Amino acid sequence: MRTATSLFFSVAITAIPLLCAIDGRADDAANYPSQTIKIIVPFPAGGTADILPRFVAERLRQKWNQPVIIENRSGAGGNIGAEAVASSVADGYTLLASPPGPIVINENLYKKLSYRPADLMPIIVLGTAPNVLDVRPNFPARTVQELIAYAKANPGKVTFASQGNGSTSHLTSILFQKLTGTQMVHIPYRGTAPALQDVMGETVDLFFDNLGSSMSLHQSGKLRILGVCGAERSSSLPDIPTVREDGVSEFSSVTWFALVAPGKTPPAILAKLNFAITEILKEPDIQHQFAKLGVTPAPMDIPATARFIDAERARWGGIIKSADITLE
Repeated sequence: MRTATSLFFSVAITAIPLLCAIDGRADDAANYPSQTIKIIVPFPAGGTADILPRFVAERLRQKWNQPVIIENRSGAGGNIGAEAVASSVADGYTLLASPPGPIVINENLYKKLSYRPADLMPIIVLGTAPNVLDVRPNFPARTVQELIAYAKANPGKVTFASQGNGSTSHLTSILFQKLTGTQMVHIPYRGTAPALQDVMGETVDLFFDNLGSSMSLHQSGKLRILGVCGAERSSSLPDIPTVREDGVSEFSSVTWFALVAPGKTPPAILAKLNFAITEILKEPDIQHQFAKLGVTPAPMDIPATARFIDAERARWGGIIKSADITLE
């Protein structure tokens, strides 16, 4: 018969590995970061999705005196980069900075994914920006209503670019066609930069892009913004009406950029990142840099970030299901 003492030591010995593991993870969090942090951007360099995390990475490097690097891994609508992060060690040294696609859209869009977006751990939303409706410089329409009339008169002839199949620009275009009764041809690209290049080069007619990537090109006459896709006009371009103002009353499309980590990343590490980046997003210089891209910093704590992402997952999922879109 086992005595109370022997039972105590039996339980204690069994618990030692678990306690050591917990203690080790706590120690890792206390010393974080102690090596290079890699932030994967699942789209090519040059777009807002790439520029924003570069601002934050440089400030983190200065704050923590550790290298913070950006690595672009584009393709498959952002899935390649997201898969790389999801399969990484959950130690806070490999993170994903991304617009909505790989985080909340692709799980509803692709029949098979090699990662579960819902398993990615939310850290923070870096910022939000309204999408805008770009057209090539010599496109006949000067307003959204003129565009709708032109597309209806030329069904299947107007082309629209996107950042890739299932991207926010793709889904926004589908929503626009559904609400306006138009039929246009999809030309997918691998990211924002090449799509914009062909809009400016008159190869493709229109592109729903985030404001930050298109604003300076509109101001320099390299393309034209016909409408802002948010509920209100942008303070950066106050003379440009919203698409709603121009007659498409139910239309809205706002993009955002979030930072997430592999599943099972220690909460203390996530909290450390959230706190540091929240402080960075409050800096006047960072706010000025974001404003030049038409992006509003959106720092929130981790629970609020999780709620925001869950709501966006439900919203975009509804659009995808109503349009009956699937990709291989």
